Formats: sequence, C-alpha cells, structure tokens
Amino acid sequence: MSENPVSSASPLTHFDAQGQAHMVDVGGKPHTHRLAVATGRIELKAETLKLIQAGTNKKGDVLGIARIAGIMAAKKTSDLIPLCHPLSLTRITLEFDIHSEGICAIQCRARVETVGMTGVEMEALTAVQVALLTVYDMCKAVDRDMSITSVYILEKYGGKTDFIHKGLQD
Repeated sequence: MSENPVSSASPLTHFDAQGQAHMVDVGGKPHTHRLAVATGRIELKAETLKLIQAGTNKKGDVLGIARIAGIMAAKKTSDLIPLCHPLSLTRITLEFDIHSEGICAIQCRARVETVGMTGVEMEALTAVQVALLTVYDMCKAVDRDMSITSVYILEKYGGKTDFIHKGLQD
C-alpha cells in the first residue's frame, strides 16, 4: 500500500485513489477518429548518411527496414508499455527526411490513426523510437557515435482535446 495516495483529482490518470497503477477505463468514451503525429531524429556522421543514401550499407535498405520496424512497433505498443490499451490501428505511416547540411541527421515522422475510445500518441512515439533504433542497429558497425534525440508529439487530434506542439504555433 502506498503511504501517500494520489487524490482522485490527480491529473495522473494511471493511478487510482489509493495510488496504485491501473489501466484507465475508457469504456464510456465515444468512438472518434484519433490521430497523432510524432517526430524524432538520429544524428550521425556524414559518411554514415552517405552509405544510407547510396543503399550500400552491408545490412541492406536501412530506411526501408526502419519504416517496417516502426510500423510493427506501433502495432505492438500495448505489449511494450504496460498500461496502454491494445488498439485496432487504421493507418500508420512513417516518413524520413535527410539533413546533410550542418549536423547530419535523419528526421523520422510517424502518423498513426484509429477510430476508437483512446488516443494513439504512444503508438506514434513508439513507432518513431523503434524506427530510429533500427537505423542505429543497422549502422552501428560503422558509426557508434549516432545519437537519437528530440522525440516528441507534434500533433494530436480526437477525443477531448487537440494538441499542436508549441513550436509549430508561430
């Protein structure tokens, strides 16, 4: 038992009044179109980026495999994050943008959609993270200095609130 129970007014919805973790009851929520877009980037050496662009990495098509990994990860989010609801996803897309000026990087953007009672933010974030981890895994033999950074939700629609990341509102 927790000595400091979380009050029922707590914004932390994954805890009950006694402070114990639980899966949020979404049974009373209406089915609505839900959408989330997440982004993240992996910074890497220019030589590594050239290998990826040329398709000459020994392990194969890095971005193609990373895209499939991200899609698979979004579908398995509830298996990875204990209190996430299993969802029937209606669409998952991943896009990669290459940045070869200045700090070399690959930007990943995942868009996840469903019609349901809860949002898909965790699925979008999971897709981005696993896609970027796949890039790391496929290229680590030539570049151990890669860095995954700036993973966050860009947009969220459906349910009670919509959200656009504050950096996009200007």
